[in-house]
Amino acid sequence: MRIQVRRTGGFAGIERRGEGETSGRPDAAEWHALAERAVASGPGTPPAGVPDGFSYRITVDDRTVYCADPRLTEDQRTLVSRVLKEGA
Repeated sequence: MRIQVRRTGGFAGIERRGEGETSGRPDAAEWHALAERAVASGPGTPPAGVPDGFSYRITVDDRTVYCADPRLTEDQRTLVSRVLKEGA
């Protein structure tokens, strides 16, 4: 499973990207379950955010969803944090 995250916005307006592939990871099943939950609840179009908040585009294989602070689900927040920190 290929997971990509793009974060834009924030006070400085700096874009940050992260991506990874879960194949061959010993924790791949955990990543798959988290990614599936994260995209299941996301809209297919960018939602309105808040001033100086972050907006996110999450792509899991061929499915892309969008979310924005402060309305990320816990699964979306966890996935974004993990991908931007360590990749998949």
